[in-house]
Amino acid sequence: MVTGFLTVVVVWCLLYGRMPMMILLPLCLGLGAALPLLGRHGSGQFLTIDVLAQTSRLNRVSPLLKFWTVLVLMVLCVSATSPAVGLFLTVLMLILTVCGGGLALHDYIHLLALPLSFLLLGGLALLLEVTAQKTGVLGVPVFGFWLCVSQAAQTRAMLVMGRALGSLSCLYMLSLTTPMSDLIGVLRRIRCPEVLIDLMYLIYRYIFILLSMYHAMRDAAASRLGFVDYRTGMRTTGNLYFGLLFRSYRQASRNFDAMESRCFDSGIRFLEDAGKMKKAHGLASAVLILMTLGLSILFW
Repeated sequence: MVTGFLTVVVVWCLLYGRMPMMILLPLCLGLGAALPLLGRHGSGQFLTIDVLAQTSRLNRVSPLLKFWTVLVLMVLCVSATSPAVGLFLTVLMLILTVCGGGLALHDYIHLLALPLSFLLLGGLALLLEVTAQKTGVLGVPVFGFWLCVSQAAQTRAMLVMGRALGSLSCLYMLSLTTPMSDLIGVLRRIRCPEVLIDLMYLIYRYIFILLSMYHAMRDAAASRLGFVDYRTGMRTTGNLYFGLLFRSYRQASRNFDAMESRCFDSGIRFLEDAGKMKKAHGLASAVLILMTLGLSILFW
């Protein structure tokens, strides 16, 4: 709901004065209604990105090829001088992840909602200017001042948001089609420092241990009417986070003892699937890069 509201406000400020009102108003209302409906996750379960990556149809594509392809596309997106490149990559990555990878559209939008909300808040900060009098194409009075939107701010915000959204979509395509173990395997093959790889493995694993603890403690508290009213809910929430902090330290100590008992010194190794580099996948990657490069040159 918050993402839909922010989308309506940002799109209205971005396109006000650049698009006829008869088109802009239905567009904003349609986006505001569609995003909450499409992003609603009916099962109520926590979405694990790694599980979705394991079940993706693009999982068998070489992770090294996907890594370098996404890296090149992100460089082209960030260096573009037009928001059209970012919008093109956003649509392209959505098609690849949803249609090519087999991910449900509502799951994709549900996962994208949180970073998209931060991106939209940043876009509002770029769009709005506080002035003593009304200037620009749009102005709203607030406590004796004016929140104004100028054409220069619209152009700047479009470019920045287009770059950010395109890069974010590329990262989501990579993370939702490639398991974390394969991604870390790619980093090992490109000679990333071993200590960073070990920390990535441990931190990534510990995130899900904490989430499992949190959900178990929250369900136990809810079954004992810990959230029956606001006051009780606040007290329960405080106790819940205090208990989670205590248990996390205890679990970390247990994990460290377990690693030491197995004579761990450095280098965490897991079974990795490097994937076979197929000519068709390489050709598709080259086509994607050339299309993005051509679009960047066209709008230079």
